[in-house]
Amino acid sequence: MIAHVVLFRPRADLAPADHAAFTRALEAARQAIPTIRRFLVGRRVVHGAVYEQVMTADFPFAAVIEFENLAGLQTYLAHPAHEEVGRLFWALCAATLVYDYEMETTLGTAD
Repeated sequence: MIAHVVLFRPRADLAPADHAAFTRALEAARQAIPTIRRFLVGRRVVHGAVYEQVMTADFPFAAVIEFENLAGLQTYLAHPAHEEVGRLFWALCAATLVYDYEMETTLGTAD
């Protein structure tokens, strides 16, 4: 399984209409792109853990989008619905990190 992990911080001056447009684009992409296995978006939880003190940047939101395989991720990235999400995302975010991971249900040996 491939996990497309996006950490992001929206612009401080984000208007409610911009937030609504981005939310609509995300939902449209989730519904239109058949290779999406699971689509999760959430807000960071701060609860006093030691590791929170060493974070050098704050990303208050995360999206984790799962695909069966790399081809599914590549289909998602090339899909017209994702193009709209990407256009809005880059216009509305102050900072972001995006990584793709091949996930396993059990720990194997490191390469």
